[in-house]
Amino acid sequence: MTPASLEDVFLAAAALFVVLAIAMFYRAVAGPTTQDRLLAVNVLGTNTVVILALLAAGFDEPWFLDVALIYALLNFLMSVAISKFTVERGGVL
Repeated sequence: MTPASLEDVFLAAAALFVVLAIAMFYRAVAGPTTQDRLLAVNVLGTNTVVILALLAAGFDEPWFLDVALIYALLNFLMSVAISKFTVERGGVL
């Protein structure tokens, strides 16, 4: 039995984060309140950035980090836009 290489550990961690993302997707769809849904979408975005970073390390492809950075910026802008929309609609989130 050979020890797992570091790349295999990164890929296994990415697979675990995908499973956690599926569980969080359920909360984003079935969340009882708007706050639950907003938080779940934010966690999904952050989880996606982590998965992309782990894939970059696992496959030794640095362009995955570029995609992760762009996705993180879009996730932040989406959070600000949704928060602004819900506050203007009459409630504080």
